Amino acid sequence: MSAPEKESWPPLSPGERAVAIEVLTHGPLSRSALSRRLGLSAGSLTRLTRPLIDSGLLVEEAATAQPRQGRPSQPLAVVAGSRHFAGFKITGDAVHGVVTTLRSEVVARRSVPLDTHDPGRVAALLADLTGDFASRFARLAGIGIGVAGPVRERGVVVDNPFLGWSEVPLADLVGERTGLAVVVDNDVAALAEAQAWFGAGRGLDRFALLTIGAGIGYALVLDGRPVRTGGGGIGRHWIVDPCGPLTPEGERGSAASLLTIPSIRYQVQAATGRPATYAEILTAAAAGEPAAARVVTEAARALGVMVAQIADLALPRKILLAGEGVGLMEVAGDVVAATVRARRHPDAEPVVLETEVSDFHAWARGAAVLAIQVLVLGAKQGV
Repeated sequence: MSAPEKESWPPLSPGERAVAIEVLTHGPLSRSALSRRLGLSAGSLTRLTRPLIDSGLLVEEAATAQPRQGRPSQPLAVVAGSRHFAGFKITGDAVHGVVTTLRSEVVARRSVPLDTHDPGRVAALLADLTGDFASRFARLAGIGIGVAGPVRERGVVVDNPFLGWSEVPLADLVGERTGLAVVVDNDVAALAEAQAWFGAGRGLDRFALLTIGAGIGYALVLDGRPVRTGGGGIGRHWIVDPCGPLTPEGERGSAASLLTIPSIRYQVQAATGRPATYAEILTAAAAGEPAAARVVTEAARALGVMVAQIADLALPRKILLAGEGVGLMEVAGDVVAATVRARRHPDAEPVVLETEVSDFHAWARGAAVLAIQVLVLGAKQGV
């Protein structure tokens, strides 16, 4: 593919960065509102916003009269469609991609099967998908990629069990083929960033994200930034019930053994002798089929234990539940809630548990937010 035109802004100072993020995630905002939110004087705000307007990152909207004030206000805003970003989620068998605006609004999506795990060929596929997106969105400003497992320096995939990768410099491989800035990160961390900037975690000083699907993911976000751990595979060693099932997906009674989609399917097939999809198992459980109901109930109890532990230890304002496995809540949400109540002190603050139905394109949107952050903040590190 021919390299798309690079679209970027000069690096921002800490003060400019704070203004840009506030308008991007909460705007449009009047100057008076922005001054109050950031604790800035009118003069300081003018000094900080001028280069942001000159660079095209912010614009002044049409003046509007303010009640009981004679002076009209010109709110500051971002032009959402002025730049576009590609985001990709790589699974073991497919690549899911989206294009978003500067405000993380999805304007295009595409999924293609993955018939190889060779890093070079996967990078070439990502470049081809980016080329297709760039042909429709000329001002493509960057690429974000989410993968399972730990990632070093937002560019090197340290270990990915689904792809069989170790020490793969994915950002460089894709960047060489596209000519665009590329940032790679753990997919759960990317989803947490998206929730902090544009989703249900926006404005919260502390929230947790728990994902269930092919694996178990967990992120704790403090002051808008995920806490970096550098680890992966937390669900395999998060023991929920020491007497629980032993499956190929984790230690006995671990979150992975009880709660992941592969483990739930494994347990039902072992009990019935018949393979079934996750959706079929949830339907059977809702209808009272004994094997499915037992496995789903155990999974719901495991989820309730995890939610209670997170609430007690991390003290989040909210726990967000996401991933392809959240359909469990529709069938056994009452079991989850009852387990949480039973595992916590009666006087403990109630858990705010919010379920977000998501597919792989939601994960890809999270990856696109990584690219937005790099553009606004000016660096891959410290985002």
